[in-house]
Amino acid sequence: MRKAKSSAERHVSYQKPALRSEAFARALREAKLRVIGSGGLRSLFEQAARKAASLPRQPFKENWSYLQTMLRLVRAYERGEYQQVSNDALMWIVAGLNYLVDPFDLIPDKTPFLGFVDDATVIEFVAAKTRQTLDDFMTWETTAR
Repeated sequence: MRKAKSSAERHVSYQKPALRSEAFARALREAKLRVIGSGGLRSLFEQAARKAASLPRQPFKENWSYLQTMLRLVRAYERGEYQQVSNDALMWIVAGLNYLVDPFDLIPDKTPFLGFVDDATVIEFVAAKTRQTLDDFMTWETTAR
């Protein structure tokens, strides 16, 4: 029996150009290599954290806090502090961060006004797909540490 999609998942669609782009396909391929293969999560975390620190928050709207949670989860996972995440969820989160740091994504970040819209779309999609994982991690952060 399939689980019903949340309202957030129903609103996020592969029809959005950023999610059908070669840049997103590349981000997914690289995520699979990072999660299943040799890793490189520390480097990704460092690049994504630097990038996030310089981003305008407005395009990300309510997903800004989920982007921050994705960063903290990857850091905790890479350090071995938090392992209660499925490879599938981790792969989506890593793909979202890969896309975020990719300078050659669908809309280059240097494009005035629109440069971060595609990044925000991808983060929104990943947050919707991994919402329970991200919420579970935030619960762990506040109770288990």
